Amino acid sequence: MASDVLPYVHRVTKYDPADRDRDGSYIGGEPAVSDHGPVEAAYLEAVVAFAEDTGVDHLAIREPGIGPGFVDFGAEPPIEGHGLAGLFPPDLTGYHDGAEVPVTVGLALVRAMLRDNGAWCRLEVEGRFSVHVGWDQYLYIGSSEPCPRALDRTRALGLFPERLDASPYDADFDEPGEQRPADEDFWAQVRDCVAAGRAAILEETYVSNATRWHRLGAEALDDVRARLTPRALLAVWPDLSTDIPALLAELPDEGLIECVREDQDGLITSVVADETDFAGITAWLTGARAAAVLPMYVDERHPLLTAVLPDGDGVLRARWGA
Repeated sequence: MASDVLPYVHRVTKYDPADRDRDGSYIGGEPAVSDHGPVEAAYLEAVVAFAEDTGVDHLAIREPGIGPGFVDFGAEPPIEGHGLAGLFPPDLTGYHDGAEVPVTVGLALVRAMLRDNGAWCRLEVEGRFSVHVGWDQYLYIGSSEPCPRALDRTRALGLFPERLDASPYDADFDEPGEQRPADEDFWAQVRDCVAAGRAAILEETYVSNATRWHRLGAEALDDVRARLTPRALLAVWPDLSTDIPALLAELPDEGLIECVREDQDGLITSVVADETDFAGITAWLTGARAAAVLPMYVDERHPLLTAVLPDGDGVLRARWGA
């Protein structure tokens, strides 16, 4: 489900428009990383000004992710904890699509994105406000009101707000594809597949670039359901293989793969790797109880079933496709 583009969208940066070439590319001397100081503080104060002008005191987290991923914004290396330490528990409870946080936590998330700590999300109040960070310290703020006071404050802070029709990272430009809700019909189908011996593993993508794996069983299914993160993307897979040597022998010559490993205690984890990591993958899989090697490319990755968790009212609001 995409959002409506807000009527007032501004790109807020430290880059003087006078220092752009005729194609709009910045050619001045400002670095494309956060100063972790007064300029960064000015960005955050600008967000506060727009939030105040639109009467916003809480924000919804949308499309959250952690790095390193396939796309990382900025030029700084991600840090341990993805910039979320102190904001959320280590298991990231509360950091999920649709979670509401106060503006103070939203500002800390914007700071983490400006610093390219590894976390990324959109922050929104539907129909009223949005803020997110793009490449190279480009901040995008959408509002339902023209916010002249916030614009004046932003300029006074030494930043440059520029009016746009829409942010290039607006959710309206995403293409989630077909979505199936994880409703009672879905869970009945999962239960039938488990009973028939076709399905045994549930992959829970709780934020972009992060998954949890659950072993399914007729008696364990309800317990697994109760522990899933709101709005998670789900995929149901056949059982893992206990023939580890055969899996290692079938590693591709090149390409991106996901290796799933179940240890002797039953904990299931996964890592993404390419051919440069295969030596490490061999060592990692050695001693596993069971494992699987899955392709990462969409047209080659074929779970038995996929679905997206709807909200408690049955409405599917998460935007990623299944």
